[in-house]
Amino acid sequence: MSSPLSRDDVAKVAKLARLRLTEEELTTFTGQLSGVLEHANDMNSLDLSALEPTSNPFGLTNVTREDVIWKSLDREAVLAEAPDAQDGRFAVPRILGEAP
Repeated sequence: MSSPLSRDDVAKVAKLARLRLTEEELTTFTGQLSGVLEHANDMNSLDLSALEPTSNPFGLTNVTREDVIWKSLDREAVLAEAPDAQDGRFAVPRILGEAP
């Protein structure tokens, strides 16, 4: 089977991705990417009509905890411990001279 991918295709994709590839890398990647595409094409030839679509082959369920509401920290008490607070928020120094 001939390669589904040419060196020009790989060079074009590399240029779009702003990658500089040497001639040796172009040759290597053309072969590797062609192999990947050929394998994907092999997968397309399989009869999967009897299989049910799934997003996870292991049948895992969500393992998050239940939401529990509890009293949070008092805003004023937390801000009282801060080095600087203004208008009910932490005050921090400007970064790179940006205006607030």
